[in-house]
Amino acid sequence: MPQSIRELIDGWSGNPAWVQNRFFDVLAANDLASALSPHYAPGVNLLAAAFLDPSERERRIDWELMTRKGVATLRALAGPDVDDPRLTELVGELSLRSDRFRDLWARHDVTPHTGQVSRLRHPQVGDLELRSNKLTIAGSGGLILVVFHPEPGSRNAELLQMLGNLSASGRTAMGEDRDRRTATER
Repeated sequence: MPQSIRELIDGWSGNPAWVQNRFFDVLAANDLASALSPHYAPGVNLLAAAFLDPSERERRIDWELMTRKGVATLRALAGPDVDDPRLTELVGELSLRSDRFRDLWARHDVTPHTGQVSRLRHPQVGDLELRSNKLTIAGSGGLILVVFHPEPGSRNAELLQMLGNLSASGRTAMGEDRDRRTATER
């Protein structure tokens, strides 16, 4: 991943942002994204989290729509490269462990990755509606920059700012977990 992109997303303190590959593996995320969901963190596969972690289903008010679009987008991003080992591994795991994934994959829907409005439930600030934009990073082999943003001046903007303040002070659920983990490791 380009270092300049990492620096860019880290500089966006008011917008949750992360970089993922075409298989929905998160490669980098800024602090606000990680405060929004523990799944917006390097090493997490967003599709696996959506289908296999019950907390993600509770966090996503639009879970049904999000999972349907996610599978159709995975097909679009995979394109003709259906024998890619990472794709085979991911589809195999999710097919074995999730009836919903298996049913959606069998539909063969294909949808290009696009921005949308995402409806999220955060345990500390409540329900948020955030717009997302997905931008392909030129020259990166298909990496995608995802940025959430609220409508300017909206209640969602206020809630996201509150979450940012909690995150900066280390008082989000993610921050508390990180603090506990660090203390335990010492």
